[in-house]
Amino acid sequence: MTPFWILLGLLALVLADVPIAVALGLASVAAMAVETGLRDIPNVPLTLFDGAVKFSLIAVPLFILAGAIMNASGISRRLIALTSSLIGFVRGGLAMVTIGTSLFFAEISGSAVADVAALGSVLIPSMKRSGYTKEFAAAVTSSASTLAVIIPPSIPMILYAVMAGSSVVELFVAGIIPGVLGGLLLMAAAYRTAVRRGFPADTAFAWKKVQDSFRGAAWALLLPVIILGGIFSGWVTATEGAGLAVVAAAVIGGLVYRELDWKVLRRATIEGGIQTAVVMLLVSTSALLGEYLTAMQVPQQFAEQLLAFTDSRWAILALLNLFFLLVGLFLHSAAAIILVVPIVMPLVHQAGIDPVHFGLVLTLNLGIGQQTPPVASVLLTACSIAKAGIWDVSRVNVIFIGVLLFVLLLVTYLPAIPMSLVELLYR
Repeated sequence: MTPFWILLGLLALVLADVPIAVALGLASVAAMAVETGLRDIPNVPLTLFDGAVKFSLIAVPLFILAGAIMNASGISRRLIALTSSLIGFVRGGLAMVTIGTSLFFAEISGSAVADVAALGSVLIPSMKRSGYTKEFAAAVTSSASTLAVIIPPSIPMILYAVMAGSSVVELFVAGIIPGVLGGLLLMAAAYRTAVRRGFPADTAFAWKKVQDSFRGAAWALLLPVIILGGIFSGWVTATEGAGLAVVAAAVIGGLVYRELDWKVLRRATIEGGIQTAVVMLLVSTSALLGEYLTAMQVPQQFAEQLLAFTDSRWAILALLNLFFLLVGLFLHSAAAIILVVPIVMPLVHQAGIDPVHFGLVLTLNLGIGQQTPPVASVLLTACSIAKAGIWDVSRVNVIFIGVLLFVLLLVTYLPAIPMSLVELLYR
């Protein structure tokens, strides 16, 4: 019964608004004290240290920094201009520009929050000035930013790979087709809504504008080619690719475009450092809880009980989807991955589910969780920029969440969609 009470105590601490990392640490130390007395307590600092020194985790602050450099040096603005020249002439084109630019930005930042903060600060005011409602502007920007956790490089995928012992590169490749498909379906939903509500087109199509914006963004377009090309070709690891992203963004933004705003960069770097510290503390304290749960064989018992209920992997995936969607209502994606993955991985292996396929299902679930209150970190950021109420935006956002749920079902029950490129390139 001790694991049950420990998990119940952890939930109580989280609901009491105790920081999740602190709650994890307190619950884990209490569990050790109850089970083994005080003899294991001196090992706590070593476990905390070991949990945070995984090489793959270095990619987290580096990708955050690369996104900050992009935003501070005009790279994001050039990508917006290029996308606008290509699709801005369509009714609701500015909403499609938001989605299309998110596809580009996601290939460097890997963070949905960074995506919505960087692009939303430019595109949400532009949409409001063009006649879009603030609720629609916030909804489309928020949902489009979810693509950042599907399209490589993705910080949640890196965390999952560390916790599950899976391949980061294979996860990145598995996210390509679902990410592009999700972007196209979000554009279709934005167009349908724009036609129904009479939202305007952005600008008339002009070939010269396309040429000018392409010349301006040509160096920016090299960033995903350099980063993802290096990772997928095997020349660099995902972590080394993150370092490459920082160097490439700094060179292009500072030396080529000569627009690197050091004050903006300093502020963004500090914010990125704070975000990274939160993630690292979560990872460290989760190592304590993981060690306790493993010793008590909680994951194995969970797997046995669920397999006794059903041995169909499709039914298990359906139950896990419902569970993750519920978890996403209350936990940020990093915390959810760190808490849940060690418990469910034995079940995933025993049910014959490919860990890479499962990783994408989990990531997409938690991306949807970033759009659903009460936590909804990405949605809250978009609402703050748009100065709109969260429930008003949520009512508009239903259509885009529906698109993301449809993509989730496709990814879950048609595994060839995410796994075909993985099978072609790596297996």
